[in-house]
Amino acid sequence: MSMTPESANVYKQQQILTATPEKLILMLYNGCLKFMGEATTAIGAKDIQAAHKACVRAQDIVSELMSVLNMDYPISKELYTLYEYVNHQLLQANLKKDAQYIADARVVITNIRDGWIEAMKIARQQGVAPQNQKVVGDSISV
Repeated sequence: MSMTPESANVYKQQQILTATPEKLILMLYNGCLKFMGEATTAIGAKDIQAAHKACVRAQDIVSELMSVLNMDYPISKELYTLYEYVNHQLLQANLKKDAQYIADARVVITNIRDGWIEAMKIARQQGVAPQNQKVVGDSISV
């Protein structure tokens, strides 16, 4: 049985609505990497519109990650700096249509995402949520 685009969207929406805050952050990292991959492919294919769209989507995710940081923790300040770098690289990739900028940004996001996965595993083993996150209204603070 194949999924229609509509049912796939409903399924994705359900995943988001039922995800824990730490899982939502992981989904953002994975989405960012997905759009970086799409941008790289589009740049290689000289598809300017698709490259632009994918870069902007990745930048939107990075902006969201920046906006949910809880700046009461020193690691959040470090993450903010890394996100600024990633955002800058994505902007340069979009302006110059040069996939190397995306490759550089991808390394940073991959490393942060992998660290987040490890933190989630440790927290799960210890039976606690990561200490540097909190849910405030509809947003997640990290």
